[in-house]
Amino acid sequence: MASSRPLSGALALAAAAAVMAPTAVSAAPPGTKDVTAVLFEWNFASVAKECTNTLGPAGYGYVQVSPPAEHIQGSQWWTSYQPVSYKIAGRLGDRAAFQSMVNTCHAAGVKVVVDTVVNHMSAGSGTGTGGSSYTKYGYPGLYSSYDFDDCTSQITNYADRWNVQHCELVGLADLDTGEEYVRKTVAGYMNDLLTLGVDGFRIDAAKHIDTADLANIKSRLTNPGVYWKQEVIYGSGEAVQPTEYTGNGDVQEFRYAYDLKRVFNNENLAYLKNYGEGWGYLSNSAAGVFVDNHDTERNGSTLTYKDGAKYTLANVFMLAYPYGAPDVNSGYEWSDADTGPPAGGAVSACWQNGWKCQHAWPEIMRMVAFRNATRGAAMTDWWDNGGDAIAFGRGSKGYVAINHESGSLSRTYQTSLAAGTYCNVQNNTTVTVNGSGQFTATLGADTALAIYAGKSSC
Repeated sequence: MASSRPLSGALALAAAAAVMAPTAVSAAPPGTKDVTAVLFEWNFASVAKECTNTLGPAGYGYVQVSPPAEHIQGSQWWTSYQPVSYKIAGRLGDRAAFQSMVNTCHAAGVKVVVDTVVNHMSAGSGTGTGGSSYTKYGYPGLYSSYDFDDCTSQITNYADRWNVQHCELVGLADLDTGEEYVRKTVAGYMNDLLTLGVDGFRIDAAKHIDTADLANIKSRLTNPGVYWKQEVIYGSGEAVQPTEYTGNGDVQEFRYAYDLKRVFNNENLAYLKNYGEGWGYLSNSAAGVFVDNHDTERNGSTLTYKDGAKYTLANVFMLAYPYGAPDVNSGYEWSDADTGPPAGGAVSACWQNGWKCQHAWPEIMRMVAFRNATRGAAMTDWWDNGGDAIAFGRGSKGYVAINHESGSLSRTYQTSLAAGTYCNVQNNTTVTVNGSGQFTATLGADTALAIYAGKSSC
């Protein structure tokens, strides 16, 4: 389901359970760095510092920030996904903090993607985080009851396109995006973000908006070619399918994350040899991929930080394997799935106060440079043991080996790398490749090895 929770958490979980079951115009984020760090519910001041201290130096191309618009009050994370106005006045910071964050990230070489909620507004009434009064179908100066879809009941049938795109996602007031005023107003919000330097948008709940409506809204942007990533969750037999949206931009490929969990938990990593298009997924040029996101880590459909080494190795695989544009989810510890960010989103330091900072885990973070260095090189030299040990190259640019077996593995690997000494960025030890492109290494259980051209010393 989309990244939104109603006032009743139980209702949303029920909806999640119900859901779980053209030529692309944007081939991954433009530029040479396609990895996005998704700093979920980090406030803007903390994002700015992280761009300078970690994301820029590590080679992340993008940072994705949580929805900046004014929203309903409450400590739960999902309040961010119930906007009540388009002012930048949410818990994560005001307009000045947002502008400062964009400028700071740009100075660090990191572009900014905004999680953008335009399918719906709120599920109740009250006063927003920025002081705006609202009711479910009334947002003074912005929207009135005429701007919402006529179906005012919840979505009940994912086999019915009209029901999915005109009724209410977990009770949230559904905007009529087929209407001229709504299209103009949504585009106005996004254009305002563009004036602040934003480089891209993640469209929350895109599945619940007709693809033609989104195309119309995008055409109204001052930069209609801006990076565009859409949340369209695949469901077998459902009326609305992810492929419908690739004409607008990238689409998030949820099957990639679901299947990684199954393979790492119950199957053989050897099956991953043709992962991606070979598994019937979206085309490589249109897919946004991830091991988990803030929704899936909470509904149990993917691996999460709670899975330890499996989770780390899945991220290593994603960053090494040439398919899609990867998101690295970075959130915080939780036991109650509704719990909002520690300290209201202020991150004083990684790995403190519950902040998990997966984007900065050394085994994950160092693979960002590996991905940048191997960009454009196809997969070569695949090896597997038929079970949970695999290895593959990226032509003459890099090589990775992953051992998900229960014991250590020693063997000689065949690569297409030039002879020389390389740094295994997984543990900062050196690897020597001989004149035949071979090296011998021992990998402990649930560890990996990654080497790439240009990185000879650790």
